[in-house]
Amino acid sequence: MKFTRYCRSLLSTPAMAVERYTKSHQSGADIAMVDLEDSVPPARKEEARRLAEEFFALPSTKLARSAVRINALSGPDGLRDLIAITRYRVKPDLVLIPMAESPRDVEIAAGALGPDCPETEFLAVVETPLGIEHAPAIAAAGHRLRGLVFGSADYAFAVGARLSWEALAHARGRIVNSARAAGVEAMDAPFFEVADLAGLRREAGLARDFGFSGKIAVHPRQLALINETFSPDEELLARARRVVAAGLENGRSVTVVDGVMVGMPFFEASQRLIEQFDPPRPDGSPRPDGAPQPDGPPRPESKPRPDNTPNHATET
Repeated sequence: MKFTRYCRSLLSTPAMAVERYTKSHQSGADIAMVDLEDSVPPARKEEARRLAEEFFALPSTKLARSAVRINALSGPDGLRDLIAITRYRVKPDLVLIPMAESPRDVEIAAGALGPDCPETEFLAVVETPLGIEHAPAIAAAGHRLRGLVFGSADYAFAVGARLSWEALAHARGRIVNSARAAGVEAMDAPFFEVADLAGLRREAGLARDFGFSGKIAVHPRQLALINETFSPDEELLARARRVVAAGLENGRSVTVVDGVMVGMPFFEASQRLIEQFDPPRPDGSPRPDGAPQPDGPPRPESKPRPDNTPNHATET
């Protein structure tokens, strides 16, 4: 997997819980999301749309993205959500599209937001048997789609499976493969046992090793562990510094680092890792292993492309 800050963690806040908006932005999640779907009763959908506008007007941390989960586009509430978003003073960075079952869901969202939200990107939540079957097509639905999200609870209920890693391994594998083939991210479903941090650590580690980019949190207390699991450790960062230093010394030609032959894909992946997870030192002091400081702040991420960068993740 490729480590990335884009979506290591996502924390959802019900639209009706206005008092929790500020804490959501300050929680440490890579994506702070306000929810218009499952957490809002049908009779209060319109009220939730009005309240949710304030979620995006609040200050957020530098690296956090703001998001909204709309209702399914198979019904009128999803379309009403999109129309409301176009009228928000501050637009969300991301829209989560639930119950995605074909590329058409993404196309509808893109068409409805149109020129009013040109910078808003999408995550498609795949949580039905039909969605799993069509995952490759959904993942390739357009340049504004940045990833697939696995909705384990709805999928398990639909197929009559247990909500366990083993029972849902096929669906998870299909989502990861579809996402990576299309060059987008893959987020794993939540771990619902809030008090079981050991269980969360195990499942997050399995998700990372499967190739997922991150995992949804159902409670703020889960965020630190999730972010840790989907971030490189110091050993991996140190190796990335050595690879970058070797690349600079050898003109980015093929060379050997730690007994391993490395070339351009390794140099680029290591540089990206350093830019995102090893920020410049305030005093400008040199990095360990001779790796240079990146020039300026981390570069904004462009849409990722498939590559053959090896997975150097280790078990947490």
